Parts: sequence; C-alpha cells; structure tokens
Amino acid sequence: MENRNFPVGCVIMASGLAKRFGSNKLLADFGGHPLLCRALEMTSTPALAARVVVTRSAEVKALCDAQGVPCLLHGLPGRNDTVRLGLEALLEQCPELAGCIFLPGDQPLLQRKTLEALIAAFTRTQKETERAIFRLGYRAMNDPEPIVGSPVLFGCGYFPALRTLPEGKGGSVVLRAHPEQVHLVYTQRREELLDADTPEALAELLSLVILRQ
Repeated sequence: MENRNFPVGCVIMASGLAKRFGSNKLLADFGGHPLLCRALEMTSTPALAARVVVTRSAEVKALCDAQGVPCLLHGLPGRNDTVRLGLEALLEQCPELAGCIFLPGDQPLLQRKTLEALIAAFTRTQKETERAIFRLGYRAMNDPEPIVGSPVLFGCGYFPALRTLPEGKGGSVVLRAHPEQVHLVYTQRREELLDADTPEALAELLSLVILRQ
C-alpha cells in the first residue's frame, strides 16, 4: 500500500498539557488500554513511510518504547516545538518525505482506513503534492458547511514554514495562509473527528465504541 514515489510520514502529537482533563489523558484507560494505543494501532499501516510520537511525558515514552514505536521525549514549551521536532525526526528517518501528517493522539475513533484514504487522496495529486494540503472533514446531510478537523497532511513545500512557526503556534498558521490549497477528505462518521478533552468526553467516546460492538 505504501507509495514509494510519494512517501508520507506521521507525527503523533502527544505533548499536550491536558489541563482540561486533569491528568495525562493519553494514558487514561480506554477499553482496557491507554488511550494513546488507539493512535498507535491506527497508524500501524504500510501506507506510512515513517511515524514518530512527540511527547513531554516519560510514561508515554515508555509506552511507545514497549511497543517499538519511535518516540521523541522533549521539554520544550510550545506547540511549534512539537511540530518542528516531530517533522525533523521524521526527516531523519525518511529524508525524501513528500508529505507529513499531524495527528492528535486523543482521537480514538479515527479509523485506519480513514487515514489511508487521506494519504491516497494526497498521492493522487501526483506532481502537485508539494503544495497540497489535505485534512479530514465531515458534512452532515443537508448542511452546506462541513466540519473540519484533524488529522492534517501537508505537502513538503510547507516543511520550511512548519519548522519555523511562531512561538506557541501550530500548523493552523499555515492552513490560514494557504486556504486555496486545502482539500477535504470526508468521513462518514462525525465521531472520527472528536477528541477527548475531558474525562466526560472520553467516557462518551467509549460509549460510542461499545454501541458499535
């Protein structure tokens, strides 16, 4: 499944302070496993040429090490630091990356096939991949305005901007600067876009998983 002509990497964002959650939500139980395990499982696909978890948590680092997933432990404060460090770590693994996905570690209902669809849409742009941006969206029936969210896939033409983001800012700076280049890949399930910002939100997401079983 991996497209060797347009290799794509993934930075799993796991550096949040989780102030609203009250503890490290990525280690919170979700169906018998730490929440982050959902992201690790979902990104275990040959469609990705490389992946890396970026975190400030030694416990998250230990979890990734135990599962053999590359993980970068750092102590820098800003979201821009997480983006830069993750992208640079991927480029060390795969210098010829055509694109990079930034994936929050707290979207447990995101499906592997959805991530693969995002990558497939990007690789179909062929020579235009360098300036392409793809992100996940959902359009409700009879609603003209789609809901947009993460993950987001940036072509390599944006790598310099992503490595030099303003202090404390994330990839949304690049999205706002290039709206004409942003394409949506739609999911049929809105819950794939939902994250677990609070214990209540996490419980609600888990209830959706149970209902589907």
